[in-house]
Amino acid sequence: MGLRHRSRQIALQILYQKEVGNLSLEEALHNYRYLNPPSPALEFAEELVAGVVEHQEEVDQVIQRHSEHWRLDRMTVTDRNILRLATYEMLFRPDIPPKVSINEAIELAKEFGTEDSPAFVNGILDAIYREEVRQEKAAQALKS
Repeated sequence: MGLRHRSRQIALQILYQKEVGNLSLEEALHNYRYLNPPSPALEFAEELVAGVVEHQEEVDQVIQRHSEHWRLDRMTVTDRNILRLATYEMLFRPDIPPKVSINEAIELAKEFGTEDSPAFVNGILDAIYREEVRQEKAAQALKS
Protein backbone atom coordinates (compact mmCIF):
# COMPACT_ATOMS: atom_id res chain seq x y z
CA MET A 1 0.00 0.00 0.00
CA GLY A 2 1.37 3.38 -0.98
CA LEU A 3 1.82 6.35 1.30
CA ARG A 4 -0.86 8.40 -0.44
CA HIS A 5 -3.37 5.53 -0.22
CA ARG A 6 -2.67 5.32 3.51
CA SER A 7 -3.16 9.10 3.70
CA ARG A 8 -6.56 8.77 2.06
CA GLN A 9 -7.53 6.03 4.51
CA ILE A 10 -6.58 8.32 7.39
CA ALA A 11 -8.41 11.27 5.81
CA LEU A 12 -11.56 9.15 5.47
CA GLN A 13 -11.31 8.09 9.11
CA ILE A 14 -10.94 11.71 10.25
CA LEU A 15 -13.83 12.91 8.07
CA TYR A 16 -15.99 10.06 9.33
CA GLN A 17 -15.16 10.83 12.96
CA LYS A 18 -15.76 14.55 12.40
CA GLU A 19 -19.21 13.94 10.96
CA VAL A 20 -20.41 11.16 13.25
CA GLY A 21 -19.11 12.88 16.36
CA ASN A 22 -20.23 16.32 15.18
CA LEU A 23 -16.68 17.51 15.90
CA SER A 24 -14.69 20.45 14.67
CA LEU A 25 -11.80 19.72 12.34
CA GLU A 26 -9.37 20.44 15.17
CA GLU A 27 -11.15 18.02 17.54
CA ALA A 28 -11.23 15.24 14.94
CA LEU A 29 -7.53 15.70 14.14
CA HIS A 30 -6.66 15.78 17.84
CA ASN A 31 -8.58 12.55 18.45
CA TYR A 32 -6.90 10.82 15.52
CA ARG A 33 -3.43 11.87 16.68
CA TYR A 34 -4.20 10.82 20.25
CA LEU A 35 -5.43 7.34 19.26
CA ASN A 36 -2.86 6.52 16.56
CA PRO A 37 0.92 6.40 16.35
CA PRO A 38 2.65 9.14 14.33
CA SER A 39 2.64 8.38 10.62
CA PRO A 40 4.32 9.94 7.60
CA ALA A 41 0.93 9.60 5.88
CA LEU A 42 -0.74 12.00 8.30
CA GLU A 43 0.59 15.20 6.70
CA PHE A 44 -1.06 14.56 3.32
CA ALA A 45 -4.20 13.28 5.08
CA GLU A 46 -4.45 16.55 6.99
CA GLU A 47 -4.09 18.52 3.72
CA LEU A 48 -6.92 16.53 2.19
CA VAL A 49 -9.22 16.84 5.20
CA ALA A 50 -8.59 20.59 5.50
CA GLY A 51 -9.39 21.01 1.79
CA VAL A 52 -12.59 18.97 2.01
CA VAL A 53 -13.75 20.98 5.03
CA GLU A 54 -12.84 24.31 3.42
CA HIS A 55 -14.69 23.50 0.17
CA GLN A 56 -17.40 21.22 1.58
CA GLU A 57 -20.35 23.35 0.48
CA GLU A 58 -19.24 23.44 -3.16
CA VAL A 59 -18.14 19.78 -3.09
CA ASP A 60 -21.50 18.70 -1.66
CA GLN A 61 -23.37 20.69 -4.32
CA VAL A 62 -21.39 18.99 -7.09
CA ILE A 63 -21.99 15.53 -5.59
CA GLN A 64 -25.71 16.26 -5.17
CA ARG A 65 -26.00 17.38 -8.82
CA HIS A 66 -24.61 14.04 -10.00
CA SER A 67 -26.17 11.60 -7.54
CA GLU A 68 -29.48 10.95 -9.21
CA HIS A 69 -32.20 9.82 -6.80
CA TRP A 70 -29.82 10.04 -3.82
CA ARG A 71 -29.75 12.93 -1.40
CA LEU A 72 -26.49 13.35 0.48
CA ASP A 73 -28.21 12.68 3.80
CA ARG A 74 -29.48 9.31 2.52
CA MET A 75 -25.98 8.07 1.61
CA THR A 76 -23.94 6.16 4.14
CA VAL A 77 -21.49 8.34 6.06
CA THR A 78 -18.63 6.34 4.56
CA ASP A 79 -19.78 6.69 0.93
CA ARG A 80 -20.56 10.38 1.39
CA ASN A 81 -17.08 11.10 2.75
CA ILE A 82 -15.33 9.01 0.10
CA LEU A 83 -17.21 11.05 -2.51
CA ARG A 84 -16.26 14.30 -0.77
CA LEU A 85 -12.61 13.34 -0.68
CA ALA A 86 -12.42 12.35 -4.35
CA THR A 87 -14.54 15.28 -5.55
CA TYR A 88 -12.36 17.71 -3.63
CA GLU A 89 -9.27 16.18 -5.25
CA MET A 90 -10.75 16.36 -8.75
CA LEU A 91 -11.94 19.96 -8.40
CA PHE A 92 -9.22 21.56 -6.29
CA ARG A 93 -6.04 19.48 -6.59
CA PRO A 94 -4.64 19.82 -10.12
CA ASP A 95 -1.52 17.99 -8.89
CA ILE A 96 -3.58 14.78 -8.63
CA PRO A 97 -4.85 13.21 -11.87
CA PRO A 98 -8.66 12.78 -11.69
CA LYS A 99 -8.40 9.10 -12.67
CA VAL A 100 -6.15 8.52 -9.65
CA SER A 101 -8.74 10.17 -7.39
CA ILE A 102 -11.49 7.97 -8.82
CA ASN A 103 -9.46 4.76 -8.54
CA GLU A 104 -8.42 5.57 -4.98
CA ALA A 105 -12.05 6.29 -4.04
CA ILE A 106 -13.16 2.93 -5.45
CA GLU A 107 -10.44 1.21 -3.41
CA LEU A 108 -11.59 3.01 -0.26
CA ALA A 109 -15.18 2.00 -1.02
CA LYS A 110 -14.07 -1.64 -1.32
CA GLU A 111 -12.18 -1.42 1.98
CA PHE A 112 -14.64 0.56 4.09
CA GLY A 113 -18.01 0.58 2.33
CA THR A 114 -20.79 -1.87 1.66
CA GLU A 115 -20.94 -4.39 -1.15
CA ASP A 116 -22.66 -1.76 -3.32
CA SER A 117 -20.29 1.10 -2.44
CA PRO A 118 -17.65 0.65 -5.17
CA ALA A 119 -20.18 0.78 -8.02
CA PHE A 120 -22.13 3.62 -6.37
CA VAL A 121 -18.99 5.73 -5.81
CA ASN A 122 -17.66 4.97 -9.29
CA GLY A 123 -20.93 5.98 -10.97
CA ILE A 124 -21.14 9.35 -9.25
CA LEU A 125 -17.45 10.18 -9.62
CA ASP A 126 -17.45 9.20 -13.28
CA ALA A 127 -20.37 11.59 -13.89
CA ILE A 128 -18.58 14.36 -11.99
CA TYR A 129 -15.44 13.75 -14.03
CA ARG A 130 -17.28 13.75 -17.37
CA GLU A 131 -19.57 16.69 -16.69
CA GLU A 132 -17.52 18.93 -14.39
CA VAL A 133 -13.81 18.21 -14.61
CA ARG A 134 -13.40 17.51 -18.34
CA GLN A 135 -15.66 20.44 -19.27
CA GLU A 136 -13.64 22.76 -17.03
CA LYS A 137 -10.39 21.59 -18.62
CA ALA A 138 -11.84 22.09 -22.10
CA ALA A 139 -13.00 25.60 -21.20
CA GLN A 140 -9.54 26.44 -19.85
CA ALA A 141 -7.93 25.14 -23.03
CA LEU A 142 -10.17 27.36 -25.15
CA LYS A 143 -9.14 30.41 -23.10
CA SER A 144 -5.45 29.72 -23.70
